[in-house]
Amino acid sequence: MLRRPPYRRTLVLCGLLGLPVALFAFWFLVSIHKLQQLVWFEWPEDLGWDQAPWWWALGPMAVAGLVVGLVVTYMPGRGGHIPAGGLHSGGMSKQALPGVVIAALVGLPLGTVLGPEAPLIAFGGGLALFLAHLIRVPDTPTTKEILGAAGAAAAISALFGNPVVGAILLMEVAGVGGPQLFAVMLPALLASGVGDLIFTGFVHWTGLETGSLDTGLPTPPPLDWPDLVWVLLLAPVLAVLVHFIFTGGRYTVLFTAKNTVRNTVLCAFGAGVCITLYALATGRSPAEAALSGEQTLNELAQNPEAWSVGALVAVLVFKSMAYSLCLGSMRGGPVFPALFLGGAMGALVAPLPGFGLVPAMAAGMAASVSAALRVPVSSVVLVVLLVGNVETVALVVLAAVISFVIAELLPPGPRLPTAPAAQPAGPAQTPAQGPAQGPAPQRP
Repeated sequence: MLRRPPYRRTLVLCGLLGLPVALFAFWFLVSIHKLQQLVWFEWPEDLGWDQAPWWWALGPMAVAGLVVGLVVTYMPGRGGHIPAGGLHSGGMSKQALPGVVIAALVGLPLGTVLGPEAPLIAFGGGLALFLAHLIRVPDTPTTKEILGAAGAAAAISALFGNPVVGAILLMEVAGVGGPQLFAVMLPALLASGVGDLIFTGFVHWTGLETGSLDTGLPTPPPLDWPDLVWVLLLAPVLAVLVHFIFTGGRYTVLFTAKNTVRNTVLCAFGAGVCITLYALATGRSPAEAALSGEQTLNELAQNPEAWSVGALVAVLVFKSMAYSLCLGSMRGGPVFPALFLGGAMGALVAPLPGFGLVPAMAAGMAASVSAALRVPVSSVVLVVLLVGNVETVALVVLAAVISFVIAELLPPGPRLPTAPAAQPAGPAQTPAQGPAQGPAPQRP
């Protein structure tokens, strides 16, 4: 293939298109971050509060629901893919881009419990196709697929700060290889995780050396059997929790399909009520239960002692409910709220005998994201890069695979209705299954 001039030209074009896509992704993320800081932190301080008051989420979430409902009803592309269907690598058109941007720039800063990754993927792919059209690249199905995937990968890599995550995530989301990819990849991933766990354990327990690529950097405390036992219990719990959060999101999609504007406002306001109940129950800022959870996860990891058991339980309960409502009614990505819920569950169980904060949060995030996205390899890579701890890789792999298998075996819930423009897919859809609206083929 590399010997073919058309493919080489396409490869160069993809590299060039990555420049404007990455620039847009940068300013898009900066805008969302600045708006979130303005709405949830600066405005309350300007009005004389130390933090946003308990009722703060109600108004912004109602406004977000109204704007997103209008975008979904009246604009091409319906504001992007339904987040209850996970991530998607295609399906966007040039005409859909304005709706995607409006829904994201209004909904996400006002408190929607979703992340920016889905709008970035949609806009990255759509912008790449738009630019290709301007320079008159041949409009063929293959060209569209390659350029759209390249633009989406460039945008998502800017978000995660690593090109490896973007490439692997888009590979799994796009379903390259079909069902056989998962049939081969999942056992290989599990076997490699078990092999690493046993090998690491024997190195620590016997004290014998085999030779390695160790650079001499400081290493964290070694894993032990209690870590493995707790992960085997933690991963199924998170798989079930996240699966039913997405199932609730599916039912929310069916509810908002009728009288979309009104019902989207009701669901967004309901999410605001959940955020408000968290603030009332804990006395903490409602911002912790709102938004994607990215900033709150960093605060939790750096200062877990600031969170009581009651606060962790409350944020798991109320953010999960708000997340489920937003998955079916708003527009955004499902990755960061899933990461936060997994991290919060890990922090909650970290004091268990023989466990610890780093392995607990790492395994929790891997299990949660794997159940949410159904892309186990990407979940492992993302969590390992976030944690930056090679000692936990085996636990991360086991948690991701166990969670993925359990979530796949659970009842998928109702099918999502077919959208007139961009077809959404359901949370039980994996890259190998195709759109959730049609019958899913059997996975090997």
